Amino acid sequence: MKIGILSLQGGVAEHIKHIRALNSTAVEVRKLEDLEGIDGLILPGGESTAIGKILKERNMLEPLKNIIQAGLPTWGTCAGMILLAKELEEEIISYFGVIDIRVKRNAYGRQINSFSLMEIIEEVSAEPIPLIFIRAPYITRVGDGVRIIHKVKDNVVAAVQRNILVSSFHPELTGNLEFHKYFLDMCKN
Repeated sequence: MKIGILSLQGGVAEHIKHIRALNSTAVEVRKLEDLEGIDGLILPGGESTAIGKILKERNMLEPLKNIIQAGLPTWGTCAGMILLAKELEEEIISYFGVIDIRVKRNAYGRQINSFSLMEIIEEVSAEPIPLIFIRAPYITRVGDGVRIIHKVKDNVVAAVQRNILVSSFHPELTGNLEFHKYFLDMCKN
């Protein structure tokens, strides 16, 4: 399986490492041509405003949006979730707008408020997996057709709609591969 990782800014190397550990090919996506032949796409954590700006400068935003809407399995972690969301709380702008959720940026506070915990996400693993939240957003509204995968303290932190998966946390910053396996299963189906 061949998985593209949007490689404009953010946690790219960590996702590549996890994809390769699962015996799949990881492709760094810096331009539209890099998408050829991929089975799925990961939008990593980082700075969503910076990634959005680069996507616009490289004329990648609309073409990528069309590819995702056409069914390419896509997973956004943290900033990637912000990029995929239909609405951002207290902001007029949105980027791809392909998953019917509203997201609150930096919902858990600043860098100093970052935290981790161990949780069971039944759809992903029967065993507790580490969840790392860094200046993390969370989902404040889910639309029709959006399935909530996990909540932390009543806040939605992972969801899926059709071919799109989002998570507030960073599975790529742990040694655990379960969430990446879950995404690869989405790509197979």
